[in-house]
Amino acid sequence: MGRISFSCLFPASWHFSLSCQVVPRLMFPSLRQLLLIILVLCLIGLLYLMLVSGNRHTVWTSEENHFHRHLARVTDVGATDTSNPNLNYGLVVDCGSSGSRIFVYCWPRHNGNPHELLDIQQMRDQHGKPVVMKIKPGISELAKTPEKASNYMFPLLSFAAEHIPKNKHQETPLYILCTAGMRILPESQQEAILEDLRTDIPVHFNFLFSDSHVEVISGKQEGVYAWIGINFVLGTFDHVHSDKEAVVEVQVPGSDQQEALVRKRTAGVLDMGGVSTQIAYEVPKTVSFASPQQEEVAKNMLAEFNLGCDAHRTEHVYRVYVSTFLGFGGNAARQRYEDNIVRDTATRNKLLGQHIGETPESPILDPCLPTDLQDEIGPDLQKLHLRGTGDFDQCRLILQPFLNRTNETQTSLNGVYQPNIDYVNSQFYGFSEFYYCTEDVLRMGGDYNSSKYTQAAKGYCATQWKTLRERFESGLYASHADLHRLKYQCFKSAWMYEVLHSGFSFPSNYKNLKTAQLVYDKEVQWTLGAILYRTRFLPLRDIQQESLKGAHSHWRHSFSFVNNHYLFLACFFIVLLSIMLYLMRLRRIHRHAAKRCSPSSVAWLEEGLSSATLPINL
Repeated sequence: MGRISFSCLFPASWHFSLSCQVVPRLMFPSLRQLLLIILVLCLIGLLYLMLVSGNRHTVWTSEENHFHRHLARVTDVGATDTSNPNLNYGLVVDCGSSGSRIFVYCWPRHNGNPHELLDIQQMRDQHGKPVVMKIKPGISELAKTPEKASNYMFPLLSFAAEHIPKNKHQETPLYILCTAGMRILPESQQEAILEDLRTDIPVHFNFLFSDSHVEVISGKQEGVYAWIGINFVLGTFDHVHSDKEAVVEVQVPGSDQQEALVRKRTAGVLDMGGVSTQIAYEVPKTVSFASPQQEEVAKNMLAEFNLGCDAHRTEHVYRVYVSTFLGFGGNAARQRYEDNIVRDTATRNKLLGQHIGETPESPILDPCLPTDLQDEIGPDLQKLHLRGTGDFDQCRLILQPFLNRTNETQTSLNGVYQPNIDYVNSQFYGFSEFYYCTEDVLRMGGDYNSSKYTQAAKGYCATQWKTLRERFESGLYASHADLHRLKYQCFKSAWMYEVLHSGFSFPSNYKNLKTAQLVYDKEVQWTLGAILYRTRFLPLRDIQQESLKGAHSHWRHSFSFVNNHYLFLACFFIVLLSIMLYLMRLRRIHRHAAKRCSPSSVAWLEEGLSSATLPINL
């Protein structure tokens, strides 16, 4: 009988052989050997599962973290934990025309990823309510007594100081931003009020406050901040997206890269108040201009900014168009419309010797009022009487000249420049009058449908005023709808329609407009966008602090990476050691068998010599 030999030269030279008597024992291993083989196979299988599922688990974890961060921003999260030392705070005072409001925001430490923005939320008190305080009148009322500006601000700042931990005051940024009321004041009066705030506030409060933290912002800035705030809550700045989410190709301003950047599609904003109308949306591609004059005008309406913490990174660079149209709000448009009726009627009556509208018996017929509604317009000494005819289509035609459109390309209301909108791949949210016009009376707020809207508006306008009053008294309309809304709903419905489709040129079949009062059941203020923009460089502080922690910090943050690789090596060495132990045991068995089958014994058997005694090894 021969031998079976095993040898290997790489990675290490080794050799052993088995006799014919040992082979059957290997073919039928003992229970211990069988358990050892099963253990080795289990370790190999476990290692394989870890390697295969590792990357998938990382992706799942990343998506879940992104989802939970976004969910925390859009849902009520209860009271803010002020005992958390890693929580940061910020203050924004909105100094409006009718009053001032202070908003307290908070956010956890930045995670060190320069691709992500700060996770800013409104601070909430022990009852889960947003920490906000408002005072009246507006700060612009102090134009003649600017030395009282800091006293005016004192209650707001004291309120905020009570809610923020005292040891956090010194690192809490405070921004005082003034809007419409202050804009109309002479620059000297503006500066006097601001200077009093810059001088006195640091004396009484220990917030992070510098001269640049208090200013009068432009309508363009306010519009940009509103756009930032809404898109932040919607989660469109989180560039981790799934196949189901809409994306857009963006030519990043100031970037040297040739290929367009693909990221989440942002939402545009339409806002119609009582006095003005505003539009803001991202312009993803480089725009062209019809003339040098148009290019000069466009510079005042296009805002290019980087929301990221690193100026050298371009994934958070945005180009946003913002335009505000004074006199194009719902109430201001109605006033312009009535003033025009008064002028035209006075001229016509004088030329023709008539007295139309001067008495209720000979009223002016107004298609923009509900059927048979009687109203009075004009100054006291020149009152005119109106009676509604409720003709929605006729009202629209009458209102079109009030849009002040021109024949120039890429223009909107008042002939103002407006870059092209990709209506196929876009989404807009309509606030204030866009929502009230669709919801308060027509009860169809939300997804906007042009044909359904016009049908509902026609029906409302054509309804007798007596019937509308009965419906109102029966509570069929929104709880905050009043008689003023009922009277001018027909006019405002037509005005909103014309602004949207004739002014801003939205096609009549546009499906991606959502009228809303809240975003995810929350009122989104432009102050959220303001603090997000003004604190955009703060994450660099956290990132630099993390990098300064040295090797220990690096090991800690990369623990999952290191742990996986050391686990792999440990499993590998366990398997290798098990194989080596098994091979060593086989060699011992081989040597033991070789002693039993020595050469002298074999020769003795072949020659047939007898022996008195045979050694027996047990």
